[in-house]
Amino acid sequence: MESEMEDLNSKPPEPRPPESAEHDGATAKDDRPLLKPEAVGVSIESLQDMEKKFAAYVRSDVYGPMGCGELPLVEKVLLAVACVTLVPIRVIVGMSLLVFYYFICWICTLFSSPNRDGEQEDYAHMEGWRRAVIVSCGRFLARVLLFVFGFYWIRETYGNPEASQDKPSSPNEEEGKDQSEHPERPGAIVSNHVSYLDILYHLSSSFPSFVAKRSVAKLPLVGLISKCLGCVYVQRESKSSDFKGVAGVVTERIREAHQNGSAPIMMLFPEGTTTNGDYILPFKTGAFLARAPVRPVILRYPYRRFSPAWDSISGPRHVIFLLCQFTNHMEVTWLPVYNPSQQEKDNPKLYADNVRRLMSREGNLIMSDIGLAEKRIYHAALNGNNSLPSVLHQKDD
Repeated sequence: MESEMEDLNSKPPEPRPPESAEHDGATAKDDRPLLKPEAVGVSIESLQDMEKKFAAYVRSDVYGPMGCGELPLVEKVLLAVACVTLVPIRVIVGMSLLVFYYFICWICTLFSSPNRDGEQEDYAHMEGWRRAVIVSCGRFLARVLLFVFGFYWIRETYGNPEASQDKPSSPNEEEGKDQSEHPERPGAIVSNHVSYLDILYHLSSSFPSFVAKRSVAKLPLVGLISKCLGCVYVQRESKSSDFKGVAGVVTERIREAHQNGSAPIMMLFPEGTTTNGDYILPFKTGAFLARAPVRPVILRYPYRRFSPAWDSISGPRHVIFLLCQFTNHMEVTWLPVYNPSQQEKDNPKLYADNVRRLMSREGNLIMSDIGLAEKRIYHAALNGNNSLPSVLHQKDD
């Protein structure tokens, strides 16, 4: 369930491939196996040029671009052994935990009507023992699932309370200095986005609500769980005014969480897509329209062999390699609640940019100006489709 936040004010039009590409079948799904870059017509020189331009999505682990690099013999042996021993165990245990939590949610929502707001539907506003069981079991099982995936220890640090007071300078705007001494309850958690594993961590730490594709609500097992989380569903493929409605729902939920301590907090990834973990992309403004304080969180995945970042590698290949790695590492930095100044409340773009600069400074992340469109171009080039990025792994949705 990728919860990547689009800019809910507007949806930029998708680039249209040239007519010749359409006649050549470029818009059809590419079912070819992922090959080495050299095998799909990408020369070493052009690959190096792309890596400079699309540095935020470049893999630097031993598996190489798209996870298709030439592996040393030792690595091949380790993969073979893990595939027949470690992977089956982790898959069985992981699926068992998912089914178990589904039944917990099913029992807790039995004879209970969901909250409905148009096409939105959730059980996040239940009270009493039902909600307590869903939250406590969800947090515990999410941490257990991370343990099963090899995240035995998660290093958590908490930033200097004065960090959010020292706002980064803006080249175009004079920023306010009216941060309060006692930070208010945040309406949303904003985090850099590195992997689908980010979601499991946030579930285990704060059990927030996410933004998800509308189709997630209809998935077996996961659908009911997402409703218990209070997910806000979007139809990213649609170009209708639906996005304006979703923006209103998200804004209302953030304001409610800010004002009501018992309301579920929103979790948003304002970059809109995943990176390799070393960069931070421009922020969408959807998380900042409510003018409410936010809690920035920085995620890092240190690695030696395989990087858990979901950047330029297909989903199935990433999952297999992740499960084959005996130990995975995660580092989390929780920054203090960021209270916006009046200028930032009046200018959500300024608010988003300042939070991004703060996270870049505190997390030693490199600021990059590219986004989802460039990621699709990079993926298309790696797949040997140099016309336009219509043949891609659609993991960003």
